[in-house]
Amino acid sequence: MEVTEAKKRIEELSDLLKYHNIKYYIEDSPEIEDFEYDALLRELENLENEFPQFKKEDSPTQNVGGAALRLFTPVEHTVKMESLQDVFSFEELRGFAEKIDLSKTKFSVEPKIDGLSVSLEYRDGLFFRGSTRGDGVTGEDVTANLLQIKDIPKSIDFKGELEVRGEVYMPQESFIKLRERQELLGEAPAKNPRNAAAGSLRQKNPKVTAERELSIFVFNVQRISDKEFVSHIETLDFLKNLGFSILPTYKSCDTVDEVIAEIERIGNSRGNLPYDIDGAVVKADNLAYRQEMGSTSKFPKWAAAFKYPPEEKQTVLKEIEIAVGRTGALTPTAIFEPITLAGTTVSRATLHNEDFITSKQIGIGDTIIVRKAGDIIPEVLAVAEHCENSEVFTMPLICPSCGSPVFREEGEAVIRCTNADCPAQALRHLIHFTSRDAMDIEGLGPAVLEQLSNAGLIHNIVDLYELDYDEVAKLDRTGEKTVANLKNAIESSKENDLSRLIFAFGIRHIGAKAAKLISEHFGDIDSVINAKKSDFENIEGFGSIMAASAEEFFSLGETKSMIERLKELGVNTKSLKEVKDNRFTGKTFVLTGTLPTMNRSEASAIIESFGGKTSSSVSKKTDYVLAGEEAGSKLDKANKLGILVISEEEFKEMIK
Repeated sequence: MEVTEAKKRIEELSDLLKYHNIKYYIEDSPEIEDFEYDALLRELENLENEFPQFKKEDSPTQNVGGAALRLFTPVEHTVKMESLQDVFSFEELRGFAEKIDLSKTKFSVEPKIDGLSVSLEYRDGLFFRGSTRGDGVTGEDVTANLLQIKDIPKSIDFKGELEVRGEVYMPQESFIKLRERQELLGEAPAKNPRNAAAGSLRQKNPKVTAERELSIFVFNVQRISDKEFVSHIETLDFLKNLGFSILPTYKSCDTVDEVIAEIERIGNSRGNLPYDIDGAVVKADNLAYRQEMGSTSKFPKWAAAFKYPPEEKQTVLKEIEIAVGRTGALTPTAIFEPITLAGTTVSRATLHNEDFITSKQIGIGDTIIVRKAGDIIPEVLAVAEHCENSEVFTMPLICPSCGSPVFREEGEAVIRCTNADCPAQALRHLIHFTSRDAMDIEGLGPAVLEQLSNAGLIHNIVDLYELDYDEVAKLDRTGEKTVANLKNAIESSKENDLSRLIFAFGIRHIGAKAAKLISEHFGDIDSVINAKKSDFENIEGFGSIMAASAEEFFSLGETKSMIERLKELGVNTKSLKEVKDNRFTGKTFVLTGTLPTMNRSEASAIIESFGGKTSSSVSKKTDYVLAGEEAGSKLDKANKLGILVISEEEFKEMIK
């Protein structure tokens, strides 16, 4: 490769990998599979080795991809939480092993759990702080959420300082339950257990973390007071005796051939494990020898991760099944001849939408290539061979559930049913209406709603407020106390703010934040019903699509009838936002950094209670920037634009 071409490609790969680092480590929403990312990183490493003059200090090959989010308090790690160098073949593994002096150490081999790396710190036997890896140097304090994980001991029989490193993961059973719940609510389902675990651990509300049923395996002693070890395996035995949930298998090996045999054994067991692994970790076992070998800027020289390639198989597509979601979206699913992938038999895989089918030229009867994304969710990669007279599948023109016409909006890939009363949408709509961020009716989960629906007691959201509790009491597993609790929860939901009701309606393009803006802007439901598209567009943050969707929903006759009935049944239809006075009316605040005594949500609520509003970005329209410690680019931009920057202390003076 020419020098100019190499320089250009190195820059392209660096930018691309930095983008995917943000999607993976920070946003927990990866766009490519691990093996695709690894291939890009390996290409960059090879080019930088060939053209070292173009290697930069901030290259993705030199740094861990994560970063500490400002949502949580930063934690400076006492011991750097390093990542591992990856190897993808036994030839590469032997190359790594040649650098290990086997006269000084043995190897240890253990499965590589695919989760989120965390540090757990103990003082005098008590768990006092837990943090994420972040960039390896600075992580996030997630103690409150880690306390929700049952596998983490809250106290141990060790009276000193101890810091251990572990991997928080989501068991496959919990992951499947989470995806089912997300699909019922019309949410984008989590892509894989690793990102589901990371997103669950970074929740503002620890109760949400508890619901996700996370687990942990502890695999390393980071630091310990008044105790010394000779080997890594000795530390694992020590941690096990203290009550930590440690790696299920770990083995000492004398030779590279033994290491390879153990890697193969772990790989063959993947399909039978209740959790996700993406490789095996090989380490020098002797701790003194590790110190002698040291580390690079990114990873230790004494360890490597062998990454298993994704398993792909061919099968014949028998049919394509169409399901209808809460928002009326028609989703195609491939039904194919059963195959075994990652140890389990699969016969179904999502086909996403019409564009996906068309781009892959998929037809019934074709031989398709299937793999498991993250070893969990089956997906169709491509067509290996078209059958004779193959025709690309086309989506139906009518809804398979109710027979109504379907439509596809310009700029969208999804095809939807036009019938708001489509039976396939009813249950999913009820589940969304009662969910935590909507009307938050405790005790009305998917299973209970399905039971009430199957019994013919509810068909729509109005029916919830007209429930015949005598009939409910006759259903299975509904005792007197259960019925009383359900009645109280439904009655309590009538007092919710208007914003919750608007979000609960499940209007397309209107999320919880947009619903809050509508509620605060109009004040009551009658004003919302009478609003035109232009009125919605006057709300800051509303675009044309959101405004059109809101106007369309509230102009429907069935919407107006439903709202009138809800009013008659005592459901609140007014904004409950309390404005103490109007001192901040017309003023926009931007919050940045970590404030000394209050978090951003508290500060935002105070600003709104005095008639002001907050924005996520600094512009000429910004009046104040409320800055705390480690304020970043927003503070720099505010100074450049000459915007008034205030501290928390100054802010408190303003609200006296």
